[in-house]
Amino acid sequence: MSEKDQPQSNSRRNFLKNSGIAIGGAVIGGAAISSVFLGRKTQQAQPAAPKPVEYNQALMFFNQEQYQITEAAAERIFPKDELGPGAKELGVAFYIDHQLASPWGINARDYMMGPFVKGEPTQGNQSQMRRADLFLLGLQGLKDYSQKKYNKDFQNLAENEQNDVLKVFEKGEEFTLNGATTKSFFSLLRSYTIEGVYSDPMYGGNKDMMGWKMRNYPGNQMSYTDLIEKDEFIKMEPMSLRDHMSH
Repeated sequence: MSEKDQPQSNSRRNFLKNSGIAIGGAVIGGAAISSVFLGRKTQQAQPAAPKPVEYNQALMFFNQEQYQITEAAAERIFPKDELGPGAKELGVAFYIDHQLASPWGINARDYMMGPFVKGEPTQGNQSQMRRADLFLLGLQGLKDYSQKKYNKDFQNLAENEQNDVLKVFEKGEEFTLNGATTKSFFSLLRSYTIEGVYSDPMYGGNKDMMGWKMRNYPGNQMSYTDLIEKDEFIKMEPMSLRDHMSH
């Protein structure tokens, strides 16, 4: 039977066979053939994977201005230096925002019924004002005092000016809030800032566990039984609560 008299299926088989010889001696599939003829296109660099979105870095309590004031104030309390990032980079303002939006912000577990009397210094805060309300009052105070003294908003002041404003609030003498002291607000701000630096990242602060890494703190390890009797200091990569999800 001549070549032209062969069935069409045999002709197709011969074509594939000859094509395989032409491009390397083996019969290959359609996708591979496409990659040969369109090699230039397939060799193009693939686009970089998009950076994961950190969905917990979103406001639940503050408006934008309140967030900016909090971020600037927290950065002055825990500033960036040669040892590592400051409160801003660690996401402390998000931590504070989330705490104030939680039951903690409304003193849900505290007895908040009267009568209210002035407590002793050793008794801590005895105010009838909820933490969230005190914090908002303090932020407004930072804004008002900054405008009064510098004619600028707190977040727009120079660092030394921000430090001076916070020192005034820490002393609680020169400027007063309506129904609370600047000293009580500053104490709350400072406590929240330190918590945000060193809390588990699931709460919004301590981004990438950088606060722990600066202190060589191991975070939430499953066990120390194989290390507890060692005499030397053991440096460990910190673990967050999220790291245990794969176990």
